[in-house]
Formats: sequence, structure tokens, C-alpha cells
Amino acid sequence: MKTTSESSRVLSVSSGWACRSLILAAALLPQVWAQPKEKAPKGFICIANTIAPGTGTVKVLVDGEDVYEPGYAFAAVTGGIGVPAGSHTVVFKREGVTEGTTKVNVEKDQTVTLIPFGEKVPATDQDKAHFIIRILRLKQKEIPEGRSASFISVSGLPEIAAELRDLQGNWEKVAVKRMVISEAKIHYPEGYNPIRVNGKDMEPIPIIDAGNYVVVLYDDADGNLKCLNFRDFKYLSAD
Repeated sequence: MKTTSESSRVLSVSSGWACRSLILAAALLPQVWAQPKEKAPKGFICIANTIAPGTGTVKVLVDGEDVYEPGYAFAAVTGGIGVPAGSHTVVFKREGVTEGTTKVNVEKDQTVTLIPFGEKVPATDQDKAHFIIRILRLKQKEIPEGRSASFISVSGLPEIAAELRDLQGNWEKVAVKRMVISEAKIHYPEGYNPIRVNGKDMEPIPIIDAGNYVVVLYDDADGNLKCLNFRDFKYLSAD
């Protein structure tokens, strides 16, 4: 027959094993239950803001969520805004301009570039003349070899004469029609490739590595033709 002290020792040993067993089980539980989750496929949206009419910054909402609370300044180009792969609704707003909405389908590891711009709507018997926001969508295609330029115009001009200079000082002409992409070969290995638009010098393209460089032609609030450029690693196609 076990004494009280012996029973206590047995109980203590049993309790110790039970506690250690519970601790071991608890340590194993996360490994069994908390399996690592697969990351959802992600794509990107890039914005080149050319909305000249109106006041203040441009607000951008993706699926109803404001992506940048301060808003984007005129002629700003964003980095890639990460979104889950799939369909999204993008809304652009600027004070004094009727907002614009577009649907985009973003694929995994791909970038859709959106170029919002203002367009004047003539007066009618029912409404006075006003500006609305329209949106041009650009999708990526295959990566080109070497260096290339994709020109796209959202200017009110139906056609623009762009020119790219090579290292020997020769100018290659590129006819850029409104809302249509025109492509040209870049012959600068690096540095700043000069551009002329309708005979006027514009901001040169900073050339670094091989890839595609996008040149957006647009009008400012005074109707002057301007351009902005940014690097893209793939050819673009108007969507």
C-alpha cells in the first residue's frame, strides 16, 4: 500500500509528464494547423495623369478604395500599384471635371497603364459645355530586343510629327496619330535621347538599359503640347 507521500510523488510525476505532453502538443499544433497560405496572384496598375482641366489633385479609386489620399499632381506618373489579378473598377476624380470610370483586367505579374485625360463636351440644348475625364488603357506585350520607344497621344491634335535623334545627329520621323501607338527604334545606348515634337524640343528620354520607353503626348491647361516619358519593359498595345 502506497503512503500519502508516495502517492504525491506519483501524482507529481504524472502531472509533470502531462504538462510536458500538453506543451509538446501545443508546440506541434501550429505546424499541423497553420499551413502557409499561398499568395494570391498579383498584377499592377500604372497611372500617367494628363488631366489638364479642373483644379486640385486627381483622386484615384480602385474598387472604391482611394489608393493615394493626397491625390496625384498633373503630369505625375505613378509606380506600379499592386492589385489582385482579375477585374477591377478604376475611377478618376478632379474638381471641376466630370469623373471617369474604366474596367481593367489585370493579369498576374503584368502591368496595365492608364492615361486619364480631359476632353471637352460641346454645349447642347440641355447642358452647357463641360469637361469629362476619358481614360486610355495600355497593355503590355512581349519584351522587345534592344531599346525602343512607344509614342501615344491624348492631345486634341489629330496627328503629331515626333522626331527621335540618333548618335550621329540624324532625326527619325514618327507620325503619331491620336489614341494610336507609334513605335520607333532608339539608337542611343544610354544617356538622354533628344526628342522634337512638331519642330519643338521636348524633354529628352533618359535611356538606361534595354527595354521600351513610353512617350505620352498631351495638352496642358493652356493648350500647349507637352510630353512625359517613363520606362516600360514591354511593348504596349492600346486596349
